[in-house]
Amino acid sequence: MEVKRAKTAGFCFGVKRAVETVYQQLDKEKGEEHPIYTYGPIIHNEEVVKDMEKKGVRVLRTKEELKGLCEGTVIIRSHGVPERIYREMEDNGLEIIDATCPFVKKIHKIVKKESSEGKHIVIIGNPDHPEVEGIRGWAGDEVTVVQTPEDAEKFSVEPGKKVCIVSQTTFNYNKFKDLVEILSKKGYDVSVLNTICNATKERQAEARSIAEEVDAMIVIGDKHSSNTQKLFEICQKACKDTYYIQTLDDLDLNQLGSVETVGITAGASTPNNIIEEVQSNVRIIF
Repeated sequence: MEVKRAKTAGFCFGVKRAVETVYQQLDKEKGEEHPIYTYGPIIHNEEVVKDMEKKGVRVLRTKEELKGLCEGTVIIRSHGVPERIYREMEDNGLEIIDATCPFVKKIHKIVKKESSEGKHIVIIGNPDHPEVEGIRGWAGDEVTVVQTPEDAEKFSVEPGKKVCIVSQTTFNYNKFKDLVEILSKKGYDVSVLNTICNATKERQAEARSIAEEVDAMIVIGDKHSSNTQKLFEICQKACKDTYYIQTLDDLDLNQLGSVETVGITAGASTPNNIIEEVQSNVRIIF
């Protein structure tokens, strides 16, 4: 069996930076009674988060948990947080380490500036994703999240209102273009800022290319990872036998028994050791 592994598989720059930030802080605070928290899971990967929790990092999963906190270090997750959460941390006197992905941070600055100039902000993305929730929290009162063509068709603002469109960094690029086209036809004064991360576009393009060439495709990543879900959708369209797994334990190797070529890609929050374990076992068995 031939195994084709995507060169772009695994940690992206922003995720790697966030994970390293937590481990560096753990080393710095070793032996001290100074609590370390992350606001939300630092990245969308259960294996990584479990390892951090074993080492003493506590995950704040709700705003209520943050309210009662008045000491310790809080590391802001790679997806970022709304401005009000950031200010609440400051008001509570907490030490803040901002591990927001720089590409996400750039969107925060864009929407804050554009909304202060009176524009209605449109975020193309998943409204329930923490990155989108964070961006919304920097965009003022006039903000709409658009995820589907139906959302785009329904969108309306008063005549003469200027509109600024941005995107969740991990959104599917082709879907982004389709939604922008629908919004642009409405006749508003629209400015479009394609804020999809270059690493996301490269990863999606490579995954599609590999999936078109193989008999089966394995996509590795956490079930809550938006960018992994997009990779799975893209690969499944190009290769009928596409499998979405979190770790090797989720893979039924018997399903690959009759195939000659297998492709492997992974989301931006997937550690390299998990990718290598899957790749090694596929090679050994076949």
